[in-house]
Amino acid sequence: MAKETYHHGDLRRALLAAAAEAITESGPAALSLRDLARRVGVSHAAPTHHFGDKKGLLTALATEGFERLSAALTETRAATGSFLELGVAYVRFATTHPAHFQVMWRPDLFHEDDEALQAAQERAGDALYGGVADLPDGWAGNGASSVEEAGLAAWSLAHGFATLWLSGAIPRTTETPDEAARAVLRQLTR
Repeated sequence: MAKETYHHGDLRRALLAAAAEAITESGPAALSLRDLARRVGVSHAAPTHHFGDKKGLLTALATEGFERLSAALTETRAATGSFLELGVAYVRFATTHPAHFQVMWRPDLFHEDDEALQAAQERAGDALYGGVADLPDGWAGNGASSVEEAGLAAWSLAHGFATLWLSGAIPRTTETPDEAARAVLRQLTR
């Protein structure tokens, strides 16, 4: 009797989902391609075929993260037109996609020169800074000398808040990170 082979419909997507799950459980350092293959039920060589190595897999995960972040920010900006809600969307992305968020900001984990990654990073940056550019004239004058400086201040606050929330450092005085983020980010618009 011939050995049955396992066929996976979208192995690349399944491996990325398994990687996100593993990183959420144990962090990126503990991630192994062999474990991912076991989780997905394929040969230990299958992840290597798709990504080359661990860094290639994490590059794909970071790229996916930047694409998802860009989409979330773009959708929020179109739906609300609110700079405040753009920041809340950033925090929501981080708290609903913690594995992506961990990897996206760790260039030591991925191939920085990957063209797809760079394009996704640029789209996410454009989506974030575009919200700052839409603010009424004069907002950047509240201590910031340019749209870039105002954007960096807003990004730093949202990113820092998300990182603190994910680490458990912020006391849970509200039910959701959205509510807490909204209260903190309002400080930028005062």
